[in-house]
Amino acid sequence: MDDTPLWIPPAARAAASQVQAFRREVERRHGVRLAGYRELHAWTVAHPALFWSLLWDFCDVIGDKGARLIVDPGKMPGARFLPDASLNFAENLMRRSDDGEAIVFRGEDKAASRMSFAELNAQVSRLQQALRAAGVGIGDRVAAMLPNGAEAVALVLAVTSIGAIWSSCSPDFGERGVLDRFGQIEPTVFVAVDGYWYNGKPIRLLDKLKPIVAQLPSAKAIVVVDYLGESEAVARALPRAQSFASFLRPFAARPPTFERLPFDHPVYILFSSGTTGVPKCIVHGAGGTLLQHFKEHRLQCDLRPGERLFYFTTLGWMMWNWLISGLGSGATLMLYDGSPFAPTPAALWDYAQAERINVFGTSAKYIDACGKAGVAPARSHDLAVLRMITSTGSPLAPESFDYVYRDIKSDVHLASISGGTDIVSCFVLGDPTSPVWKGEIQAPGLGMAMDVYTQDGKPLAQGKGELVCTVPFASMPVKFWNDPDGKKYRAAYFERFPGVWHHGDFAEWTPHGGMIIHGRSDATLNPGGVRIGTAEIYAQVEQIPEIVEAICIGQDWEGDVRIVLFVRLKDGAVLDDALRETIRRAIRAGLSPRHVPAKIVAVADIPRTRSGKITELAVRDVVHGRPVKNTEALANPEALVFYQDLPELRS
Repeated sequence: MDDTPLWIPPAARAAASQVQAFRREVERRHGVRLAGYRELHAWTVAHPALFWSLLWDFCDVIGDKGARLIVDPGKMPGARFLPDASLNFAENLMRRSDDGEAIVFRGEDKAASRMSFAELNAQVSRLQQALRAAGVGIGDRVAAMLPNGAEAVALVLAVTSIGAIWSSCSPDFGERGVLDRFGQIEPTVFVAVDGYWYNGKPIRLLDKLKPIVAQLPSAKAIVVVDYLGESEAVARALPRAQSFASFLRPFAARPPTFERLPFDHPVYILFSSGTTGVPKCIVHGAGGTLLQHFKEHRLQCDLRPGERLFYFTTLGWMMWNWLISGLGSGATLMLYDGSPFAPTPAALWDYAQAERINVFGTSAKYIDACGKAGVAPARSHDLAVLRMITSTGSPLAPESFDYVYRDIKSDVHLASISGGTDIVSCFVLGDPTSPVWKGEIQAPGLGMAMDVYTQDGKPLAQGKGELVCTVPFASMPVKFWNDPDGKKYRAAYFERFPGVWHHGDFAEWTPHGGMIIHGRSDATLNPGGVRIGTAEIYAQVEQIPEIVEAICIGQDWEGDVRIVLFVRLKDGAVLDDALRETIRRAIRAGLSPRHVPAKIVAVADIPRTRSGKITELAVRDVVHGRPVKNTEALANPEALVFYQDLPELRS
């Protein structure tokens, strides 16, 4: 291991960080001495009730905290934080009402707009009135199939301001994928878009919307947002429908109102990927989501009022919900919709330069793709104000760390982060006061008692095992929808290790106190009884110039499991014996002989979920002749055909 950090925070910047201010506040309030982030983290997981309560105060949460800090602190699940509190989620995000920029939107090179905080407040006010007039009340659901634009932000604020529950997906979801999600939660209002741009092409949605609307009988109103200039025509072709403009027209702006509700009142319903069956409907509470996002933005990212916060995401990924909460820190939301490579591979870096983005969030796959495309913003763009890059979605390969510091920006805080839809936030992420080490996630989040367990539930200080959280935290789901006795909820996270959250990631601690995620544990390979993380193999293989990306599975073979590696090649490359040997050599040298695949097969495409994650489980099912339970969860289900009945895997 190279023991030289890639980045060390400047001393003055670290000392002035909000996490240091929070540490000093802990010391002042509770009479302790804490030497830096690690000791602060230890205090937060030893005193969870005090931590989440102090975080409420430190972030100036609007609402009434109440007297009790926690009920049933030893239960997981079952612990309840701030059970007497009342607050409104949107009220805490809508702190600004000035003429500063709240939202900057860019849709490839086809659309651009800006919205001030005052304009956002006015639109939220009109939407509140329109939603109430459509019959939406406390606890009702509003479902949206929208691009990542200003209308979506105004809608989520309006919905949550009146105590209703927001749920969303992106407009590229197929008919079945939308209905598998929204059909379960029976929305009172369904909001869709007339179409969207992707890779320079308009994608019209009327034909897809007709059967969706027909199968959402609970929706008393259908609202069509304009993007392609066809919302009025689309609305006329759908029952119970009107355009977004018509929906707002009867209502004049006035000061917004806010329903203050209990800490655990549902604010979001998010969905599991759905690759192993109908998606689970994960219900998140307003208070826990708010505190967790405030913590991650202010303490882990050091986000400041007036900074410009970007995340490349769609409304089908929890990072969109995370992004929206940036309003509560006074940040400007930088929204982008469409292909990140349209019209050129440097499109997002053009955006970052033009709009002076301070915090740039994206996926590990995007960073890898930029590297492979030869994008080098350090030599072509002015990114002087960019101070932080965050990466998630899949493990960030060590070589991608090198690429960022060599070809994007040498003095940026690169934070690989990992969490999930299940907690609408992160378990492990950045620390603005500590060094960045190649290939490592910096630290567990404050208040998150992370550990790595062996198969039989013992803590593992060294080596790879199951990622767990051993102490209750505020953003645990409130429940699953349509799970009245909580059986599905408990089975999802607490069946493997009772009383401990089992997340399903394959992970290990590093000597620096950071963490490496090796992929999903349900996709972990097990040849000869040795557990191998797929991410380790990808990190080696995807350095090879001829390979664009790879996917790896374990194939049942002669009473054991053998590793099969599928590779997508660059145009013009050929998987011949020489390239196969190059791949094997790279894996053997970088990892071990046990990691070397028994078979290497070229494929034209790799299936991925709609949030961009490759799906080993679907490929494994196809290779073994099993049906894939829910192809609607995939962005490109047609790719599965490349894995069927392969002659190379019969010998």
